[in-house]
Amino acid sequence: MITDFRLQVFKTVAEHLSFTRAAEELYISQPAVTKHIRELEKQVGGALFIRDRGHITLTGKGELLLKHTQEILAAYRNMNEAFAETDISFTGTLRIGASTTISQYVLPKYLAQFRKQYPQIHITVFNGNTEQIENWTANGEIDLGIIEGDAKHPSLHYSIFLQDEIVLVTTVDHVLFRKDEISLSELPKLPLVLRENGSGTLAVVEHALASKGITRNMLQINIQLGSSEGIKRYLYSAGIFAFLSIAAISDELTSGRLRVIEIEGLRINRSFRFAVLHGECNRLGNLFISFCQNHK
Repeated sequence: MITDFRLQVFKTVAEHLSFTRAAEELYISQPAVTKHIRELEKQVGGALFIRDRGHITLTGKGELLLKHTQEILAAYRNMNEAFAETDISFTGTLRIGASTTISQYVLPKYLAQFRKQYPQIHITVFNGNTEQIENWTANGEIDLGIIEGDAKHPSLHYSIFLQDEIVLVTTVDHVLFRKDEISLSELPKLPLVLRENGSGTLAVVEHALASKGITRNMLQINIQLGSSEGIKRYLYSAGIFAFLSIAAISDELTSGRLRVIEIEGLRINRSFRFAVLHGECNRLGNLFISFCQNHK
């Protein structure tokens, strides 16, 4: 799908008049939303929002940019739909494999919308970590994979689905730790629960930390678990720390059970990706990819 993510961020903030709501809807952190808006403000040469006692409103430049943004994104949508298949008589079976975070927190709403439009298509979803999904796709055991790690299998073609961010979290009632931000040098001192080996989340976290000179053997790893749900439940009882996708914790942030700890100088961004065999994605797989990219 051809689009402009920064304009999408601006439009979402403008529609909700809330940086927090925009972050939840786009599966990125609130600081990431703020960064996109600041970059746009630099480009247009002025403020886009007026911030007053926790409330925001559009400035004159903001209203003008919103008008043009709506037109631009509508043009993108029309262009993408023009290249998408429009035949509504699709039938058959589509086998989708999705890595854990995506299958639990992102994919369900797309599946529900897709089934409403294409009720004749039977969908089977297989859940696994990124490594498993890539292998199943490469071996032809599923028609389409959706992964959350780095794209690396030589037999597969990848395309962007959504942007995501991985953040450090702990429980709100952690009485021994009240900081909202830590330095990189403090991270190895914190007890952590991490995802299992083969997890896309773990691979992305390790790569980001390695770029800052921090290796896995420098961390205090308390335990590794195979799902975000398992990690969250472990946090509630153990009172330690974890790296989790922002998509996996939106409910917990809203309800006040978990909170994000910023790490100075570190931002862990990644993309959720579709994965198909080179030149061999079937008609239903292409239809689902196009549908998802046009219904963000």
